[in-house]
Amino acid sequence: MSDATLEASAAAASPDPRGVALRRVAGHAGLMTGATLLAAIVILSLAAPLIAPHDPYAQDLAKRLAPPIWDARGDWSHPLGTDNLGRDYLSRVLWGGQISLLIGFSVMIISGLIGSTLGLVAGYFGGRIDLVVTFIVTARLALPVVLVALAVVAVASGSLLVVILVLGLLKWDRFAVVMRSATQQVRHLDYVAAARAAGASTARIILREVLPNVAPQLIVVATVEAASAILLEAALSFLGLGVQPPLPSWGLMISEAKAYMFFSFWLIAIPGTALALLVLAINLVGDGLRDTLAPDGRA
Repeated sequence: MSDATLEASAAAASPDPRGVALRRVAGHAGLMTGATLLAAIVILSLAAPLIAPHDPYAQDLAKRLAPPIWDARGDWSHPLGTDNLGRDYLSRVLWGGQISLLIGFSVMIISGLIGSTLGLVAGYFGGRIDLVVTFIVTARLALPVVLVALAVVAVASGSLLVVILVLGLLKWDRFAVVMRSATQQVRHLDYVAAARAAGASTARIILREVLPNVAPQLIVVATVEAASAILLEAALSFLGLGVQPPLPSWGLMISEAKAYMFFSFWLIAIPGTALALLVLAINLVGDGLRDTLAPDGRA
């Protein structure tokens, strides 16, 4: 048998890594469900300026607390009814998705940059640098996130920018811990040693050799932290210390509706359901990525 025939047989016998990865992704029901739900929420939120039937800030006291269409008194001019100030609820829910997504992904990026940098540096260099970073992480873990966020936001006055910065500067510890552990596992592998022997700089080794091989763990942590940040923002807004009126934050909408929960339950049920679906979608995507990116049998 010729060499060309042997090579063709070997290529046919060995599966394509990209094809295997795609089949694993497509075969994971949780990942596909979460990705579809998350994509739908993102599309609806981004398309809010085009599909929202009314201005989310426009008030009409003559139509306050109008019921949604499934109620006998509802009408299609306000499909999800109106709030206590007569603002269209569907429009506010659609625009509120933008705020939740902005906060979740902004906090994820800020905390990811801080935590990943500390984790990579500590895991690669070890020694005293690792001890310093470990002390910083331990000090951060000693601070309760919710209480510190409440205190800072109360002093600095709540706003969208303040909430993003506070949460981003508080939620980097998980990135640091995971990236430190992952970097320690790969820093002595052959490809890192080969790059070091070839004379590559430390920065190049970290960015081109180490970081791509620990990226799967980073992606999973990022999805978890995005969902956590969205829930924390909703909690702060519910307490009146997060996003301030008249912005249509889902947490703020729940807070404004708590006085009417026994008479107009949909005012809490609608933004609460939207918030739950968004967090569920992000968590499903994170769990699915963890399973599909892990080696076989180690998910």
